[in-house]
Amino acid sequence: MRTTKRFEDAIRKLYTAFHEGTLDPECACQCAVGNICDNSDRWKYFSDAHGSTVLNYVGYINDSFGKRINGYLPSELLKIEVAFLNGCGYSLPIHHSNKKPEKPQDKSVLFNGLSAAITVLCDMDSIPNVMDYSRLFASEPTTQPLEL
Repeated sequence: MRTTKRFEDAIRKLYTAFHEGTLDPECACQCAVGNICDNSDRWKYFSDAHGSTVLNYVGYINDSFGKRINGYLPSELLKIEVAFLNGCGYSLPIHHSNKKPEKPQDKSVLFNGLSAAITVLCDMDSIPNVMDYSRLFASEPTTQPLEL
């Protein structure tokens, strides 16, 4: 399966953060996009609320000029983060009165969030979903060989 450099880099960073315990949905530097952006919070200035896909003025200008952080436009970064937070079980945007997971650091919560974020990353680069394991358990023979 062919992938892109930005996809490979993002997956590597997310995998590392997940396994090293440095993934935190409520921290702009350690959330999914924070990790993709090298543990920086510079991406959070593209929107007025954590968990929103609505670009603010700064985000809109950067997106319009094609500004990319590690290969991703501001609008793409916001979509990745929204998928991650939704997958973790947050009601968005993040606000103290909105629903959030009881244990945000729980590995199963983080795994669900990462699965959702990786699905979006795959869609953005037109890559088959690497988290889709259904073909491994298919009872009907497939015409295409499995790529692992």
